[in-house]
Amino acid sequence: MLIGFYAQLTRKMDSVFEAYLGPDSVLAGAVGGAVGSGEPEDIPKRNTDVWVLGKRYNAVQELDLIRRDIQTRLWCTYRHGFVPLGEVQLTTDRGWGCMLRCGQMVLAQALIDLHLGRDWFWTPECRDSTYLKIVNRFEDARKSYYSIHQIALMGESQNKAVGEWIGPNTVAQILKKLVRFDDWSSLAVHVAMDSTVVLDDILTLCLSPGDNSWKPLLLIIPLRLGISDINPIYVPALKRCLELESSCGMIGGRPNQALYFLGYVDEEVLYLDPHTTQRTGVVSQKLTPEEQEHDETFHQKHAARLNFSAMDPSLAVCFLCKTRDQFDAFLQQLRNEVLKVCTPALFEITQARAVDWDTVEDIEWPAIPDIDWPASSDSESFAIVGESNSKQNASECKKTESTRSAII
Repeated sequence: MLIGFYAQLTRKMDSVFEAYLGPDSVLAGAVGGAVGSGEPEDIPKRNTDVWVLGKRYNAVQELDLIRRDIQTRLWCTYRHGFVPLGEVQLTTDRGWGCMLRCGQMVLAQALIDLHLGRDWFWTPECRDSTYLKIVNRFEDARKSYYSIHQIALMGESQNKAVGEWIGPNTVAQILKKLVRFDDWSSLAVHVAMDSTVVLDDILTLCLSPGDNSWKPLLLIIPLRLGISDINPIYVPALKRCLELESSCGMIGGRPNQALYFLGYVDEEVLYLDPHTTQRTGVVSQKLTPEEQEHDETFHQKHAARLNFSAMDPSLAVCFLCKTRDQFDAFLQQLRNEVLKVCTPALFEITQARAVDWDTVEDIEWPAIPDIDWPASSDSESFAIVGESNSKQNASECKKTESTRSAII
């Protein structure tokens, strides 16, 4: 009975969303860093360097190019009106899905770089078949490889109920599992546990035993760089990570909000913010005006800025290595240009796994209790993950100090 009431309440909430949605499918007032009706304050108007995913620009002379680069990245945000998800039949991820959306953004960036190249740029008229294959994978439908449904239900294997806020480490583990089902993406995800990159693990994952060929690697390194605030000694190393050609950005945020960091200018980090609620729809092959309009909702021209000191200390740095040669060069850059920048180092690199080192499967993931919804037996199974009996909650993304410690 409670489940039915919640489903009715959710449908009413969707109708309320419709009343507030503007013509471009974005909640009124969400203008991506704009001030009033004037020019957005996304990039400072001074002669300084701006770094975006390994590329350096001049803030004044190359402003349009910076914005074009940022607009090319897939912008994954809250959605509403999708196929009901979980036992409580959620039709929106507003309030709980921000970190899942950031995970989508870093994975989308890896796929765009891998299959289209770092110099490729998106336009509203784009109908490139490879691009469409990528964006279709992030549509909020059960059949999509990296939809909110797939990520949220796969999260149950990490003891995270649908509707429960998760951290960067957990979303990285989810992505690691999901890419195994997607042969076309041709991508391997390795999550470096305990702030340690184990080379033997990566080589086992990426090198084919037969011909020694390399499977492209998305390396995700979860870090804890402070207790309640980020330790400033790590900021130079984080900047250098964003300058590397292999950079896919960082999954992180500020307290209470997950954000996707993709560059920096001076002492401020640039980010895309998932906290805008948009309608669910399909891009498909972009043959109709509705599909074309929906494709545009995946792109945000203006990044926002945040001082490095305001970042949450829990984050994950992400890198793409397409070839073995690129991986070897990347390791040299890490050793010479990142790990020597601060003491202690941002993370460690070791050849072999320590004796009796627990694997991620051995870790008991702590739950974050909030609201226990009654279980239901009528959940639908779907594409990859299948049916689950775990309890759900629909908590807003509010992290306490103990919660932030738990998600590492």
